[in-house]
Amino acid sequence: MNFGTTEIILVVAVLFLLFGATRLPQLAKSLGQTRKAFKEGMREAEEEELAENAKRQQISSNPAAPQITAMSDEDLLAEMRRRAEAKQS
Repeated sequence: MNFGTTEIILVVAVLFLLFGATRLPQLAKSLGQTRKAFKEGMREAEEEELAENAKRQQISSNPAAPQITAMSDEDLLAEMRRRAEAKQS
C-alpha cells in the first residue's frame, strides 16, 4: 500500500483541522512515548520468557530432584518430610 504525496498532504490537512497546530506536537510526543513503552514491554516479556525457559531446563537437567507432577501423594509427603529434616540438620 503506497501513499502518494496527495494522500499524505490530505491526511496532514485533516490532522491540522481536527487537532490544531498546537496539539499536534503533543500528539506526536504521546505516540512516541507509547511506542517506546510498548517496545520496552515486549523486550521485558522476551527476557522473562528466556529466563523461565532457562530455569525449566536447569530443573529438568537435575535428575536428583524428583518431578512433583509425577509423584503420588504419599511420595510427595515423604519428600517434603525428607527436605524438612535435611533443612533442620
